[in-house]
Amino acid sequence: MPTGFTRSPKFLKGALVAYESQFIAAVPNIIVFQYNPEQLSRSLSHRVEIAEVKDVGKARSETYRTSGPPVETIDITVTIDAADQLAEPQLHPFAVARGIHPVLAALELLMYPPADQFIQLSALAAAGSAQLSSIDVPLVLFVWGPSRVLPVRLTSFSVTEQAFDQQLNPIRGEVRLGMKVMSYVDLKADSIGYGAYMATQTQKEIMARLNIANNVEQIIGMLPI
Repeated sequence: MPTGFTRSPKFLKGALVAYESQFIAAVPNIIVFQYNPEQLSRSLSHRVEIAEVKDVGKARSETYRTSGPPVETIDITVTIDAADQLAEPQLHPFAVARGIHPVLAALELLMYPPADQFIQLSALAAAGSAQLSSIDVPLVLFVWGPSRVLPVRLTSFSVTEQAFDQQLNPIRGEVRLGMKVMSYVDLKADSIGYGAYMATQTQKEIMARLNIANNVEQIIGMLPI
């Protein structure tokens, strides 16, 4: 009799979660990766270069000082393919009508400010009741497992559309995304992104302590202290 138990692990999928506002918990636009990228590139760099100090004593005191956490960038390539949906047209009418256009549009718009905000500000500026200023792009959370939920800003978007249907809708493509991680230096303390960053930072520090506990016996007696 089947028990329902399976040894096959349940694979989590990465995702991007976009909020139009940093503070209002409205229904977000969730873009789940159809296939998890095979690799993820991350880079860390100091936020501020250490300035040259002529006084030796002061230079020593400034050696480990910094203005905040390092600047982190993430690069991934996401593959999108409508083949499975097109094989079941009754279940996936949007894929039949538009291919992968909806997913591409959702990803691309992460770099755009909302059009309705621009129209509203333009109307107010024309009426003399407001000045047309910069508009915020969506707040995006990069979700890569329970230990990494990071607020990011997309810095680059590049797509290679590889196949098309009869209406020239793209049905397969690869999207290369560049992202900059937003930290507590960049975000207000009461924003969604701030909470996500601090939670992920806490997880990172816990992981680092686990590494210490795992390796402490191997380094006892090797340190000069």
